[in-house]
Amino acid sequence: MGELALLANVSKRTIDYYTSLGILKAERSKSNYRMYSDQALTDLKFIEECKRIHLPLEEIKRKLDLNKSKVIESSEVEKHISEVTKQIQQLRTEISAILPLIEQLEEHQKNDLSKKLTVEGSALMKSLLSLTS
Repeated sequence: MGELALLANVSKRTIDYYTSLGILKAERSKSNYRMYSDQALTDLKFIEECKRIHLPLEEIKRKLDLNKSKVIESSEVEKHISEVTKQIQQLRTEISAILPLIEQLEEHQKNDLSKKLTVEGSALMKSLLSLTS
């Protein structure tokens, strides 16, 4: 568990919590230690990414289960599409709120802000700035 926590940059307590909820799966060793597979690391990174966009743990568990399911029902796919569409609309709303703020910044402030962003954030900032120019 300690190695997984280091690799995923989360606490052991977080892993323990996700395991107790059934979101992460662990095998038990003969000495009753929890052992996590490479898939657990992938799942943990997915969970943390979903948390960054404020998805509830119940929804994250459903998404993980859906990804591992051998049989996928169209209603599940439709629900997933609906959720993603809502998230896109929420982002559009947030971008609309940010644009006027960016317009008020002086050029050097815009450049400073752009330097602090990730590559994706920087690309988004450039796109937003081109919309305001």
